[in-house]
Amino acid sequence: MSLHAGGFLLVPIPECPLPECAPSKVIKLVVLGGSGVGKTALIVRFLTKRFIGDYEANTGALYSRKFTIDGEQISLQVQDTPFVSLEDEGDGVCCQEQINRSIYWADGFVFVYSITDYDSYRVIRPLHQHIRKIHPNANIPLLLMANKGDLLRARQVSTKEGHQLADELGCTYSEVSARENCEEVHRAFQQLCQELSRMIGSCNGEKRRGLHLVRPKSPNMQDLKRRLKQALSSKGKSATTL
Repeated sequence: MSLHAGGFLLVPIPECPLPECAPSKVIKLVVLGGSGVGKTALIVRFLTKRFIGDYEANTGALYSRKFTIDGEQISLQVQDTPFVSLEDEGDGVCCQEQINRSIYWADGFVFVYSITDYDSYRVIRPLHQHIRKIHPNANIPLLLMANKGDLLRARQVSTKEGHQLADELGCTYSEVSARENCEEVHRAFQQLCQELSRMIGSCNGEKRRGLHLVRPKSPNMQDLKRRLKQALSSKGKSATTL
């Protein structure tokens, strides 16, 4: 399988895409998880191969990239989301309406928790149950990502617990570090994209599930470039100091 794209800049979805240049297959992916687990960092790692350690509060950016999977060009749309939290009582989750729209819209999901935050791990199970209420009969490809694998001294969630949860939910599991493991992050997303591509291809033109997703604001590309430049500059200065 090959999964590649030219360049490494995030590209906001155009307001009026031209039909003649659009790939025949579109994959819609949503990344979900608690607060501060690194959802945006993982998306940026995957799409740009860059790491930015400091992000503004996420408002739910929607990104698009063209890839080639098994010789076929596809358009990958990745929806970042605000954080999901547990309800004050019970085992349910509090989801903003924007997140619910994303769940209706998506073909597949990436669940993210931090190995340094047990509460973010606890969010995943009720979040999965919430998705199943919306898509009770759908066979939806899922990926469980345990982020911040480089912070072993602060670990609160064991690798064994991660595997157990993945087995329970019936999904693929990957423990990664957005900061240090570019290849591992890319491989995990790549495998999910391949699974989604095959699933969509097997629909044989049947109507796909999902509702129209209200277009979120496009990401500020100049601001993203500025932060990338600042991050690289700070890294260079630190290396010089050392």
